Amino acid sequence: MSFTMNDVALLAIVLLVGLLLGLMMSGRGKYRRLWRDEQIAHRQTIKDRDIRIDAANARISELDRQSGPIGAGTATAVAGAARGRDDLSRITGVSQQQEIALNEAGYHRYGQIAALNAEQEATLEARLGLKPGTIADEDWRGQALSFEQGQQNGLKRRFSTPV
Repeated sequence: MSFTMNDVALLAIVLLVGLLLGLMMSGRGKYRRLWRDEQIAHRQTIKDRDIRIDAANARISELDRQSGPIGAGTATAVAGAARGRDDLSRITGVSQQQEIALNEAGYHRYGQIAALNAEQEATLEARLGLKPGTIADEDWRGQALSFEQGQQNGLKRRFSTPV
């Protein structure tokens, strides 16, 4: 029986693959220990991640309990309650886009708008692209204070009801 060069090369490859598989499958091989160590590290990483997620969820629940109740309002306000935000677009002169810009600037509650000082008003007007003095002219702080206290005066009507 004679072997060609291709047969010898194929036989060598099969033997090499068999040797590697044997080393990986052996109970005392370093590859099995490395694989086992990697599994242990992966399990620990998953446990650490779950602990961090549970801590974050607990903090979110705590912050939700600390935020005060949101008064009656539009569906947007009710949806915003789940995220701890008031519907700032209820303030006359605040559009939906401006509400988004206010949220991005860190203003989420009526109390934050009611507590604005003159410097913060000027900064907000510049950020929103409003004329200087617009916030004071439209009385955003007064409206926000009314909404914060649960009063409905100054409520912007969004839906017309037939009389």
